[in-house]
Amino acid sequence: MAKPGKTGFERVMDAAKYSCQGLKAQWHHEAAFRQEVGLFLLAVPLALWLGDSALEIALMIFSVSLILIVETLNSSVEAIVDRISNEHHELSGRAKDLGSAAVMLAVIQAAVVWGLIIFFGE
Repeated sequence: MAKPGKTGFERVMDAAKYSCQGLKAQWHHEAAFRQEVGLFLLAVPLALWLGDSALEIALMIFSVSLILIVETLNSSVEAIVDRISNEHHELSGRAKDLGSAAVMLAVIQAAVVWGLIIFFGE
């Protein structure tokens, strides 16, 4: 059963507010996110210049934006682990390592997409 609360437009506005708060916290607390935003801001005009079709441009931009998405999820995992305890625990370390691995996989995926489009595109 759903929680009682706001519905409709009011709920959408609250969700947007919480999302903005999350992005603000991500920007403030995560240097890697700020660097990846810089990469994204460089990648968008490059994709527009290097892509030969709308599909290629979309794939290039999506692959870099996916890094930002995965980094945000990784940061949420790290925040939860840090909230639970500051002491070293094997499972806490594993959770953080898995989040970091997800970011690395997103970076590799973006590099593969860009490489394929640049070297084998139309």
